[in-house]
Amino acid sequence: MTKILIIEDEPEMRRNLATILRLEGYQQLTADNGRRGVELALEEAPDLILCDVMMPELDGYGVLKALRESPATEATPFIFLTARGEKPDIRAGMNLGADDYLTKPVAKADLLNAIASRLKRSVQTATPDFKPNFDSPKPLETALGLTPRVAETLLWLAQGKTNGDIATILGISEATVKKHVLEIFVKLGVETRTAASLRALEILSSPAVSRR
Repeated sequence: MTKILIIEDEPEMRRNLATILRLEGYQQLTADNGRRGVELALEEAPDLILCDVMMPELDGYGVLKALRESPATEATPFIFLTARGEKPDIRAGMNLGADDYLTKPVAKADLLNAIASRLKRSVQTATPDFKPNFDSPKPLETALGLTPRVAETLLWLAQGKTNGDIATILGISEATVKKHVLEIFVKLGVETRTAASLRALEILSSPAVSRR
């Protein structure tokens, strides 16, 4: 059974999320603060994490940073739950390695779609033979002859980000991201995001890059 960890300090929101997940057949774990959430994530190895941003003791950014620094949870799909006023700060979270964000109150359909999408992408991009270094897009720029901005786009695409995610991270429009993705397809001679991602992962996993 797919295991999902909910880290949320508001009791009603936490209960509602757990109920929705239970009715959909997911196993739910809950934590009422960030520190407990990190502990549970490391103990239970959930398949996906839903995490509030503003919480006592340790906020969502702190939770994400701690989990991305642990080999056991560095690749676990992570979705932020944010209040509307926090949305401008999402770029910081995405740069730390968040996979998505949902604005509270979360509609049931949006929640389930986001979870299904991230779980599917996690399976598709699972590449145990690769140990990529995502610190810089420079190796992609050099190896593939890409412009700096297009190389940045490919760097995030290889980490499973959507066009919307990449637009948020880079501070550009989604239309511009689409243009960059098409340019990547042409340059690499591929037709899918998966194929482009695999090519990028090969380059970023090369010994010269991994040692940096």
